Amino acid sequence: MGDSETFGIEKGHGEEVISWLNEQAKSQSIKLEARLYGYNVSTENFGDFEMFSWIGNVQSARKMIIKASKRFKIKVIEGGYKPKEKIFKMKKLDFAKIKKGDKTIGQLEFAASRFGNKHWEIQNEERH
Repeated sequence: MGDSETFGIEKGHGEEVISWLNEQAKSQSIKLEARLYGYNVSTENFGDFEMFSWIGNVQSARKMIIKASKRFKIKVIEGGYKPKEKIFKMKKLDFAKIKKGDKTIGQLEFAASRFGNKHWEIQNEERH
């Protein structure tokens, strides 16, 4: 079982998409549960996103968020990409792709403090 908090849905579509994701997972017997956690991020290049967390299988989560992007014609953040280097830093790092359907339109770098319960913040973003 995996989980991630660096997945996002274009602002204004959160409740609708989360409801759809959970219904689809249940109807297809996929182990995936998604929920909004009341945190939004704003990007310079891609707009605002409602962040959500999920518990389940990472491959299922990635497939489902791409299906949601196509179905609702919205941009999504597909997170959970870890840096390759294993250097201990004062911050946790996570990388994400901005997708519109199957197409990757950008990348984000998230960082959060290792100490305390801090939210992820965008460190860097780039367009493709």
